[in-house]
Amino acid sequence: MRSNRRTVVAIAGAVVGMIVLALPTSVGQNQRNYEVQTRIYATPEYRTDTTRAIDAYERVMERYMDATERNFALMAADIGAVAVRLEAIDAGLAKLDERLERIERHLGILPPLPAPDPNIPQPPTATPLHSPTPRPYGP
Repeated sequence: MRSNRRTVVAIAGAVVGMIVLALPTSVGQNQRNYEVQTRIYATPEYRTDTTRAIDAYERVMERYMDATERNFALMAADIGAVAVRLEAIDAGLAKLDERLERIERHLGILPPLPAPDPNIPQPPTATPLHSPTPRPYGP
């Protein structure tokens, strides 16, 4: 029993020793405090020649795209006006064609035969019924 008592006392002493050693470090005796004052300085952004060139290119391209967009808008308005004008011209030509047809009928002038359309492909010509005899090969 004495050996059990000794082991219990040894274990209890070891536990108390560990608590005594751990106590000063856990309270914060070994910690060091540093005070850091931060100051923010305003420094200009460092730009390379490449970034300046890219920015200039982007500005030029943006101006070009705006100018192109304005020109397209003007062209769309112009195309609408041209379409209206062409419709008016077509109506005037239709009236003129009708008047000419009445005049030709009154005077007895025959209308000309329509010319063949050059855009239509011509039918293939007929192949001859007999073909020339083939040449003999060799000497």
